[in-house]
Amino acid sequence: MKKFKMNKKKWAILGIWIAIVGGIYLYLLNHGKASGDNPSFGINVQFLVGWITKIIILLSISLVAYSIYRIVKIRKTRKFLYVLSSLLLGILIIFNLAVNQYAMIINTYFSASQINQSEVKKTTEQAMALTEKIEGEGAVLLENKNEVLPLQNQKVNVFGYASRNVVYGGTGSGGGKEDNNVDLQQGLKNAGFQVNDQLTTFYDDRYVPREKVNIHKLVGGDFNIHEPKASEYSESLLTSAKEFSDTALVVFSRNSGEGADITNEMKGYAGGTAGKHYLELSDDEAATLDLVKENFDKVVVILNSSFPMELGFLDDEKIAGALWIGGPGSVGFNAVGEILAGEVNPSGRLVDTYAYDETSAPSFNNIGEFPYSNSEFDYEKDTWHYKYVNYAESIYVGYRYYETRYIDNQTGKMDEAAYEKAVQYPFGYGLSYTNFKQEITNFKVDGNEAKMTVKVTNTGKKAGKDVVQLYYTPPYTIGGIEKSHVVLSGFAKTQELAPNQSEEVNLSFDVENMASYDEKQNKAYVLEKGNYEIKLMNNSHDVIDSKNYEVAKDIVFNQENKRESDELSATNQFEDAKGDVQYLSRWNWEETMPKEMAQPKEASKELLKALKDQSVNEGKADPIKFEKHGLELYDLKGVDYDDPKWDQLLEQLSVKDMENLITYGGFQTPAINSVKKPATIDADGPAGINHLVSQAHGNQYTSEVVVASTWNTELVEEMGAALGKEAKASNITGLYLPGVNIHRSPFGGRNFEYYSEDALLSGKIGSSLSKGAMDQGSYVFMKHFAMYDQETRRYEFPTGAATWSTEQAMREVFLKPFEIAVKDSGITGIMSSYNRIGPKWVGESEALLQNVLRDEWGFRGTVISDFYKPQYMNVDQGLSAGNDLVLYLLPTKLNNVTTDTDWGQQNMRKASHNILYTVVNSHAYEVAETNVPNWIYLLVTINIAVFTFLLFCFTKTTHRKKPARKFKLFTKK
Repeated sequence: MKKFKMNKKKWAILGIWIAIVGGIYLYLLNHGKASGDNPSFGINVQFLVGWITKIIILLSISLVAYSIYRIVKIRKTRKFLYVLSSLLLGILIIFNLAVNQYAMIINTYFSASQINQSEVKKTTEQAMALTEKIEGEGAVLLENKNEVLPLQNQKVNVFGYASRNVVYGGTGSGGGKEDNNVDLQQGLKNAGFQVNDQLTTFYDDRYVPREKVNIHKLVGGDFNIHEPKASEYSESLLTSAKEFSDTALVVFSRNSGEGADITNEMKGYAGGTAGKHYLELSDDEAATLDLVKENFDKVVVILNSSFPMELGFLDDEKIAGALWIGGPGSVGFNAVGEILAGEVNPSGRLVDTYAYDETSAPSFNNIGEFPYSNSEFDYEKDTWHYKYVNYAESIYVGYRYYETRYIDNQTGKMDEAAYEKAVQYPFGYGLSYTNFKQEITNFKVDGNEAKMTVKVTNTGKKAGKDVVQLYYTPPYTIGGIEKSHVVLSGFAKTQELAPNQSEEVNLSFDVENMASYDEKQNKAYVLEKGNYEIKLMNNSHDVIDSKNYEVAKDIVFNQENKRESDELSATNQFEDAKGDVQYLSRWNWEETMPKEMAQPKEASKELLKALKDQSVNEGKADPIKFEKHGLELYDLKGVDYDDPKWDQLLEQLSVKDMENLITYGGFQTPAINSVKKPATIDADGPAGINHLVSQAHGNQYTSEVVVASTWNTELVEEMGAALGKEAKASNITGLYLPGVNIHRSPFGGRNFEYYSEDALLSGKIGSSLSKGAMDQGSYVFMKHFAMYDQETRRYEFPTGAATWSTEQAMREVFLKPFEIAVKDSGITGIMSSYNRIGPKWVGESEALLQNVLRDEWGFRGTVISDFYKPQYMNVDQGLSAGNDLVLYLLPTKLNNVTTDTDWGQQNMRKASHNILYTVVNSHAYEVAETNVPNWIYLLVTINIAVFTFLLFCFTKTTHRKKPARKFKLFTKK
């Protein structure tokens, strides 16, 4: 073999190559560093990878030109090896182009590797302690006959398959990493109990892993019930258990998740009973419970479910106690053990009505998949239909229905016998290990604000906390505006009170909040004349005391008299969403109550056209200006949204800058050099950091239902702060939370991720969580806006269910939690939902995102879509309506009507303003990555190594003047 020798020419080439390589590394090392007192906007990954790609392409062109020059000069080459080298060079170019295209999501994927794990561990440990506290305050004591709880016997038998297959939370974006969570048996042992290990082994031997979740479709919920049959419990096992303890816990759990609602027919599921739904006990579960009742003196049921099960079996006197625990999260079972041991006094209250028959809810016949049968079309080898869902129950959701259904409209009297037959546990219900007395000590209406002082006294023998609940009963006219008999208007939780200790709790609410929305006549909120009873209640049914407030004449909150909390007066915006639906009304329950499950039906030609319409309605607009003002985004931190300084900053953005800002929205926002905007990383989730891309995980908090069941806004704000600290430690700025959709139906598969059936409670709890996180510098995207209260086939291509509702129900129930959070906490992020309101995807609804959200409520910030579905989500029309950012793992494509027209560029500038406003008013600069990510060094190293090899290959394949014999076939004669 000919010896390779270095000459001046080769040394020169090597020197040039070393200079190029060194220059790239020096640039990477120094790019984005802070200088002086200015905050660094960090690394611009797109910019870096873009330049790396350009350099590779330039070097590749040079290498090809160099090789051609050598071929021409030397006239001979190893053709086969030359072709292989060229192919490898092509692959290198394609590889770099792909990395350039996916740079942002690649960076997000590897972002977890840049985290300071010691700081993460510290914040996670703090969050775990808080999770235990939340479970301790959120668990609800349902039954305590003969004061069986707290347990006196330190030995316990734990029955039920669910005791070894517990539900910590839910699945999908609201799930969490459960590998190291404390299970029930460990929580009991940590509280000092001895657990019958024979029973633990019995269930472990029969363990069946839950069906795996398809994370791409996020189909949540394994509805199989693997409860052993009663015949599997041997006589010796039962005898041993009775000798071990006279006390038995029986555990029942229910789970679900993102992508699937709870089944109403268990036929076909393992252990399911035909004719029963998932919220009932299966025959095998009921048999296990009967077996335990027959053999043990003290039976306590543990309900490990975020969904309201049918609990009529708890009325049996043989069941002494019942504790609802929801989804306890990482360490919540420690609190469960402490409650059973009496170390913690349960103070949670239910956030849903528990009916004896959950199918009696008026929403039951209108939750599921209901297609327009004449809308067939093929997509990906499947036949699809556009879908619909009717909110036929109108405002009568949860207690608003049950507390109104049995009222005589003429006398205002309740049919108690009928009510008690229907409702087992009212909304707001919960027991304690002690007793409390509540009394009104002061009540007055000061201007437009109603104020009440309630004295709460612990009259029992144990320390504990109590919840004060305030409701109002408005005047109702038969045939007039629909009204619930009672509506929650305020609540508060006491501090822990020792026996005989008292606390005065001050509650207040704006009188205007008692107004009902009149969509028919005044098309505005109306506070009708008459007597309003302001009620202090134990729950939504049991009144402690009340005061009266008289309204002398109708007060219409129209354009001349807007509500004080509104920027503009509310008026009808959704008349096209009412549809052809019979809505429930209290003046005629029997005829208006949905009696049969909704069925496929035909859509009109006009509706089909509207459902399929993806056109962009271009409007007229002035051209935007481009000018350099020397501003940086950081200069506008804390600057008012409408300050003219924003106009100057926005003029520094090019069209490409704005396009990048809008289209790179999947779990991130990009860095923008022209205004020195830092890149940010965003993550789920409502139950703790749950990054579906980078796999970064934090503590798993309790399910949101447990959070709301604390009725403690201060504790929830503390949780938000802990979440914000965890996010900051993980270099995460944006959080997709909280979920404030309504528990419209007990069968809603994602109810674990939402707070309550009540709008006020959901709004106040969600607002508190958001405020806590925002105080730590995070920005939050409250979801899912709006009318998104079911999961069935909601993710499937390519439709988005058309949601039909009264505007009154929308404003008083389903939009209300978002309204409260916007007005109370000043959130700067909202996530629009998958569904449609009427025929229009919500992300294209100017009525929702502009007229209501921004103009009426005063929202300032970013609206991001839910995960992008190009089959029906029109990004360009969405920009015009107010949907600023697109949640997708790849950059979405903007139409020329957006990028190349004055109208489109104005929409882009408006969206850019919203995104930049959200980001700058966060801790984005504090967590901006100022060190080049390790994967980019790896990228450069791979490029250098491969290109150096190719340089050698091209040089050698065009060098040999006398080719070796075996290559003669591939060389010129």
